[in-house]
This record gives sequence, structure tokens and C-alpha cells, in this order.
Amino acid sequence: MSENHDEVMKVMNTRKVAAITGGGQGIGRAIALAFAQEGYGISIADMNEDAGLETIKLLHPYTEDVIFMKVDVSEEEEVRQWVQRTDAELGGIDVLVNNAGIMHNTDVLDLTSEQFQRVISVNLGGAFLCSQAAARLMRNKAGGGAIINMSSTRAFMSEPNTEAYSASKGGISALTHAMAISLGSYGIRVNAISPGWIEVRDWQYPANESSFVHTEADKMQHPIGRVGKPEDIAAACLYLASDKAGFITGQNLTIDGGMTVKMIYE
Repeated sequence: MSENHDEVMKVMNTRKVAAITGGGQGIGRAIALAFAQEGYGISIADMNEDAGLETIKLLHPYTEDVIFMKVDVSEEEEVRQWVQRTDAELGGIDVLVNNAGIMHNTDVLDLTSEQFQRVISVNLGGAFLCSQAAARLMRNKAGGGAIINMSSTRAFMSEPNTEAYSASKGGISALTHAMAISLGSYGIRVNAISPGWIEVRDWQYPANESSFVHTEADKMQHPIGRVGKPEDIAAACLYLASDKAGFITGQNLTIDGGMTVKMIYE
């Protein structure tokens, strides 16, 4: 028994671990798959239990070191329990991806304070709580760690009636550079990614799934000539988490196929 235990502990000490919020669906699922394929242990937090458990099954061909917890990232105690379990079962956290987020797009004149605060609490408050809890583990690791926050191009451009979401993502961008300064002495790098138009929808039961359909006009809004895919964001997360990005912190990487730099005249 002790030899087996020693082997397990040896693997835990050499294998890196990625913790991903909102990892059960959409961009978060793609990120979890990408890290699993690179040999990471994976810890997923998501509010949708069905989506989370489905993702666990998708990860098993790549790693058995995977856990899922149903977590509301705006609740400090739930975050604490998730991080504590990740540490106990997987041996710490090397990479945290704060991907969980919600939207409540309502006419700005009708948006309630409760609706606004809920979006801020999940998107911005959740990123802070998870980063704080993970950083307390990372600071004890020889190599520190990497935190990747999911902002949005809506942090600096808008459609009507997106005040709560846009404000939360603007806050994410500011939180990123603030935490990069505060945590740098521990060897913890903090960066953000701002996705543009990415092919994602809320999780659906397999029987109800449908394919994406994009018009040529949709595609041509992007200089790249297509709408983004979750895998585009996952690839950037892998890079920012890697040693190749060891001199990058406090930055925001916009991934939108060039959409936000294209001038459009109607």
C-alpha cells in the first residue's frame, strides 16, 4: 500500500493542475479539454451539474485526474471548498482560468439593482474570490502559477443594454493588472483574454443540440473571414499558462479575428 501511495504522490507532485470555472460548457469546456490533452490534472467548477459531468466523461480519455464540483463562484465558502478539494485530491493548482460568467441584457432603464449586482458578483467578484483562494496555494509552489481571466471585447465596446456584463468585464481587465502587480512577488502571473464573437451557446442536452449557421456577412465582419471557435481561446490559455509566456503578466490579449480593429461604414 505504501509503495502505491508513494507512486501516486510522485505523479501528483510532477503533474500540473488546471482549475477552470465555467468549465462544463462552451469556452470553458474547450479549455478543459486542451489542458487535459497536454497532461494536466483538471478541476472544473460549474453551476450546471449535467454539463460538468458530461465534460468529465470527455476528459477521461486524456486524464483520470479530474474532478467536478457544482460551484457558485460568487459564494466565498463554495469557492473555498472547491479550491480545498482540488488541493487535497489533485495536489494544488498551477493554473487558474476564471471563465465563469453570466449575462443579463435588459433595457438599461428597466435593469434592476439586483440584476446588475448579480452579474457583477459572478463575473467580477467570482474572479476575485477564485484568484485569491488559488493564489494562497500558488504562492507556496516553487514555480508560482498562472491566472488567466476571461474578459471580453465588451470591456471596451458595446451593444445596447449590456451595461451589467460590460461593466463586469471592464472590471476584469482592471483586476487583472492590479493582481499582476500584487502577486508578482510570489511568481504568479496574471493575464486576461478578451474574446470577440465566439461560437458558443448555453449547454443543451445532446438530443436538443443544433449546429451553428453563420451568414457570409457574419464571417466578413472578421478580417480572418470566420467567426471564432472555443478552441481559439483554449489555445491562447495554453500559451499564457506555459513557460513560453514567462515574461508576460498584467496584459490583455484580444482574440476576435480582427473584428474590433475593422472600420465598418454602412
